Amino acid sequence: MAFVSVGEAFAENAAFDLIGPKVDVRVERQGATRPIAEVPNLQAGDRLWIHPDLPDSQSVHYLMVVAFLRGATNPPPENWFTRAETWNKPVRDEGIFVIVPPEAEEALVFLAPETGGAFSTLRNAVRGKPGAFVRAAQDLEQASLDRARLEAYLEAVKVTSVIDPQELQEHTTFLARSLNIKLDKQCFDKPSAEQVPCLTQNNEALVLDDAHSQNMVATLTTGAPTDLLAQLSSTPSARSGYYSPYIGAVVDVARILATTHTAQYQYIPALALPKKDQLNLRLNNPPSFRNPKSVIVIALPPIRPTVAPPLRALDVNQVFCANKPDLVLPADGAPLVFATELAHNFVLHLETKAGATDLPARPDPSRGGFVIDTQNASAHRWTGESVATIRGTWGFRPFEGPRYRLHASQPAQWIVASKDASALIIGREDTLHLQSPETCCVSDVSVKDETGSNVPVIWKTAKPEHPDELEVKVPLQNARAGSLKILVKKFGTPDADEIPLHTYAEAGRLDSFSINAGDLDGILRGTRLDQVARIEVNGISFAPESLSRANQHDELKLTTTDSAAAAKLQPGMAIAVRARLKDGRTLDLSSNVAAPRPRLNLLSKSVQLDDSDSEPIIKLGNADELPQDGRLSFFLKTQVPEIFPAGERVEVATADESFHVLLSVKDGNITMQDTKTVYAVLDPMKLLGPSAFGPLKFRAVAAEGSEGDWQPLVNLVRIPDLKGIHCASAGKNAKAGEEAEKPAEKDCTLSGDKLFLIDAVSAEPDFSNAVTVPDGFVDAALTVPSPKNKTLYIKLRDDPATVNTAVLPVLTSQP
Repeated sequence: MAFVSVGEAFAENAAFDLIGPKVDVRVERQGATRPIAEVPNLQAGDRLWIHPDLPDSQSVHYLMVVAFLRGATNPPPENWFTRAETWNKPVRDEGIFVIVPPEAEEALVFLAPETGGAFSTLRNAVRGKPGAFVRAAQDLEQASLDRARLEAYLEAVKVTSVIDPQELQEHTTFLARSLNIKLDKQCFDKPSAEQVPCLTQNNEALVLDDAHSQNMVATLTTGAPTDLLAQLSSTPSARSGYYSPYIGAVVDVARILATTHTAQYQYIPALALPKKDQLNLRLNNPPSFRNPKSVIVIALPPIRPTVAPPLRALDVNQVFCANKPDLVLPADGAPLVFATELAHNFVLHLETKAGATDLPARPDPSRGGFVIDTQNASAHRWTGESVATIRGTWGFRPFEGPRYRLHASQPAQWIVASKDASALIIGREDTLHLQSPETCCVSDVSVKDETGSNVPVIWKTAKPEHPDELEVKVPLQNARAGSLKILVKKFGTPDADEIPLHTYAEAGRLDSFSINAGDLDGILRGTRLDQVARIEVNGISFAPESLSRANQHDELKLTTTDSAAAAKLQPGMAIAVRARLKDGRTLDLSSNVAAPRPRLNLLSKSVQLDDSDSEPIIKLGNADELPQDGRLSFFLKTQVPEIFPAGERVEVATADESFHVLLSVKDGNITMQDTKTVYAVLDPMKLLGPSAFGPLKFRAVAAEGSEGDWQPLVNLVRIPDLKGIHCASAGKNAKAGEEAEKPAEKDCTLSGDKLFLIDAVSAEPDFSNAVTVPDGFVDAALTVPSPKNKTLYIKLRDDPATVNTAVLPVLTSQP
């Protein structure tokens, strides 16, 4: 319990916000010298120049001790310790040189107040507990690298909030990815004044694990210190929720150094933040100059083989424009590249047929990758695509980073996506997709109309799965149908690419196309079908025949003369329908061939009159006529399908289909003679009503609703109810005010009901002296010529082409 309390107490003071002294360090290796900020690791034989940069007014004499360690269980020899009295002028002016001995693994610098015997005391402490100081060195190295990432993040957030606050969210997101920092995205939901404090609060807990820096430090993998670090990294703290790896390393080093305290000295850690050749020290506890005096412990880079940064491209398939100013190549995987100077001298190496070119490059964590200076690029000397590599120096050794695909801008032909070939409709904003390998180099897009005016448009590259596609929003709200041009400007080319296009009025919509196997016509349904010039169904041409409209939709009947090709359309076959509009556009539709429509043949028919024994007064002159009060019996034989289904019905209707009825087996007006032949009965008065008249037609209706062709059935006529004829005696003149078209031998009157159903009456079969019944005749008597042999010839209004006979008793009155 006491141990946990110490850890938590130290975590509360893990800020390392006290500025300590500065120490200058340079490293010479094989004739080359680097400032300490550019050295990720030391090697045996390296010559170190170390200079304590203390103020001239320094009142306490610090003894500087440089120590090399070689393992937790192998104390270093005494000659691996070098002392330097920082108050002496040669040391203060020129510093000291030390050589990294063979087999050394860690390097520490101690700054201890001089007390007399301090050097031997420090050397004995290190040699007495080498494992504690080895682990302290590793934790300090790790914590310093993590702190460098945190400092880079905090500084960049503050700078962005001042210089470009509108880009804070984008830049901070890039920073978190590049530096491997935990980002609280809820901070962006706060007011702008509260975003920066939110993004930087509890900053010690923001640093996430970095495998690369751990490999550089090569921390111990077993034992109590590692167990301690693992425990602390998942333990709730007072403010941070859970310790980050950075806090875990700080707590670990504090606990380890606490085990080395003596009555004379206590050891306090210092984080080294290098800048050029200067180590800027940060302390978390103020030094004490009374017993136990504070010894500042500084870790130099680990003595390890070089571990190159594992930089990687975010998307190895993405293509970038070599002509784009300040080109940014996204990269991550190595936070130290973006947070420190350990990696330097970056270039983008480009090899083409025209030769090799190195473009200056610099890592920028706020932009999420490497910024390439393309101002002096020779990309215009080559065409097409090439592969470029990030090259740099890690410490003393060159290394190669990720590779990128670069494209040199050039004039190009753009292809309009097939789905957008007719997409530009006036009166609205439309989206156009343009395809070209030049998409990555596009800098601006505009529209040039027929008047020559340029209108800027909204554009963007399409989804990652379509890298060669450009999405353009074309504003056509106030445009007229006609031609226009899309102007695409690109980096590195002086002239814009021109794409000629055409705008259209609102096109019709195709909803469905239905055609039955065996038919030469089909029905196209949709809107604005008057624009359809013709359609092709699996290559078969259909021409419009008739257009109708119902329920806010158009129905266009189309027919083909290619009966041989139409016969190949089998039931269930998938068909591709392409409608060609009158303005040249095409609309596509998919459908299937429906089953053949049902078809019946009329075998025979018979008209039965009412059941009275008396002969009818009017005898119809055409056997194809059916009196309204009669009944029609007829036989039908199925052709399609081969067997008459019990659910199939027979529809009977007038010519204009105002009156119609469905006959069915279920309703009892169809009786099956066998599987193919049926007997049907039609009672027109009962089933069609008193107003139905004229030619009747019939068709088969399948159970699922498909309808056959109409066929003629019978001519329905309405019969007037004639009572008798009354004639005056010979020589009697006609009634006053009445004139016959031709004088008759006798003037007669025909009486009866519904005489308006008569079209004309005559005493002669050729209607030479006919009397025409006027429209709207409502009387119960009609003046007619004198009949011969009690016979009159009558034409009915429902069938005026047929001559019928009426035999009536004639009554004669005396003058």
